Amino acid sequence: MNGRMPRYVEPLFRPPSEARSLIFQITIGCSQNTCTFCGMYKGKKFRIKPLQEVLDEITAIPAMYRQVVTRVFLADGDALVYPFDGLRTILEALAVNFPKLARIGSYASPASLKTKNLEQLEMLRDKKLRILYFGLESGDDETLWNIKKGFTSDEMAMEANKARSAGMKLSVTAILGLAGRRGTLLHAKNTGEWVNRVSPEYFSLLTLFHRHNDDFVRSLEQCTHRELMMEAREMVSQMNSCATILRSNHVSNFLNLEGTFPKDRTRVLGDIDAALERAARHPGFLDAVPEYSEEYY
Repeated sequence: MNGRMPRYVEPLFRPPSEARSLIFQITIGCSQNTCTFCGMYKGKKFRIKPLQEVLDEITAIPAMYRQVVTRVFLADGDALVYPFDGLRTILEALAVNFPKLARIGSYASPASLKTKNLEQLEMLRDKKLRILYFGLESGDDETLWNIKKGFTSDEMAMEANKARSAGMKLSVTAILGLAGRRGTLLHAKNTGEWVNRVSPEYFSLLTLFHRHNDDFVRSLEQCTHRELMMEAREMVSQMNSCATILRSNHVSNFLNLEGTFPKDRTRVLGDIDAALERAARHPGFLDAVPEYSEEYY
């Protein structure tokens, strides 16, 4: 056996759909790490792991396990920012060492997408980097400014569409409650319209929750359960994107939605209305603010 087994710098995050993937941490932390709502990588200083260290970790996986790996996820929060030549070498090494590998995934920010042109993204896609997880957060420019995302909705749509033009699948995430009570419906409306401009394969909803972001949460007049459900309803009512699969099954959500757009839009709206009706039977619930939090590190 060459090299050493992967040694993760905790905390380690991955999308729910990558639960069965082998993870290689090719960057540590997030290259941007300025978003005020996000507490995922606040305890880490961003760095790019040396190429040889990554290659050693790949070759250290025992041969018996290499035969069963079909998916790999590249961490941390923005692995696509890895310099192109090095990233291409990593993908080639993965293909050599895992003969049944079908798909590689990675988080991607608009900043990291800007580091790769269309031709480079096409080359990475051909080397099995097939899905990118893109944190939109909001399609509303005022909300994006308030959370210090660093990009406008137009700029993020341009980068996301570049990835789609390269043949990569996109899984986009937005956050209910991110604009507080004052901006709730505009945040919802503009986010739904942004999804229409890109038509990502997947669109997921989270609900704003406490995780090393208390200053930001306290800066908002937080949305109640009723307002969050109406925010989701407004977002869904705007969506007519082509073949986008909606999910809201993250643990932060109290309302689970699923459907493929545009064909399921009417049914999903009906699901929200039915949930509002059921919730009204529980005194105080609709006027309460969700209290979900995480404190793992």
